[in-house]
Amino acid sequence: MNDDDSTPRGRILALGALVLLGGFAVMVLEIVGARYLQPWFGGAFYVWTSQIGMVMLALALGYGVGGHLADRFKKARFLSLLLAPAGVFILLIPQMAPVVLDGIVDRHEKSVEPEAVSTESFITETNLLSEISPDFLEGTATNALPALPPDDAAAPLEIPAVWRKLDPAIGSAVVFLFPCFVLAMIAPFMVRLAARQVEHVGTVSGLVYAASTVGSIAGVFVSAYVLIDVFTTTQIFQLTGGLTLGLGGLCCLIDWQWPEDLQDE
Repeated sequence: MNDDDSTPRGRILALGALVLLGGFAVMVLEIVGARYLQPWFGGAFYVWTSQIGMVMLALALGYGVGGHLADRFKKARFLSLLLAPAGVFILLIPQMAPVVLDGIVDRHEKSVEPEAVSTESFITETNLLSEISPDFLEGTATNALPALPPDDAAAPLEIPAVWRKLDPAIGSAVVFLFPCFVLAMIAPFMVRLAARQVEHVGTVSGLVYAASTVGSIAGVFVSAYVLIDVFTTTQIFQLTGGLTLGLGGLCCLIDWQWPEDLQDE
């Protein structure tokens, strides 16, 4: 079709829903993902920096690659072939990601010679215990001190400062780069599918990225104010994975419902 005014309203709504919900899903993964990484990397500033940076990288790659693929294939169903594995990937994050993240952290573990941590050394080096009776310190009195760790207890990991900064970025990239990359492709695809005349490309692209941004804003606030309070992290990933699969189904519906609008010009 060469006349944008005759574009079916249902098709316009479907394309708008794809863009808005795609932006929503990306922000859910960003906000919830930063919280998900904290048990491995802590709540330091580097975790949030890494998560935001990796999502921005995924968006940049998705916009660029998605625009190229949209010009080449010009069909919404091609995008569904990418959204389907991305949705499955998100669904599997709670099962697969812990193994990968454990490996990232545990690779810093190194064998150290066991150092004796006896009760005697603990007593002589701690001035706070000088006024306590020997019977109490030796454990013969009631309510004795809790037992000290065994001599062969694993020493705390001493992670170099550079890896304390880089490890969260690696973990974020492994877990969240691929699904956010695929979701970012939706916007350039929708520009290609919606702009049927060259003179309308600017208007269409502006509306598409505005809708994507609105979806992202909604994703931020819904994640922080609703999803994290109501659902577990696993459930949020399941819902987001299901949403991504649904977006892939919507792409197929667009191809099936309005095939005449998607023919090559």
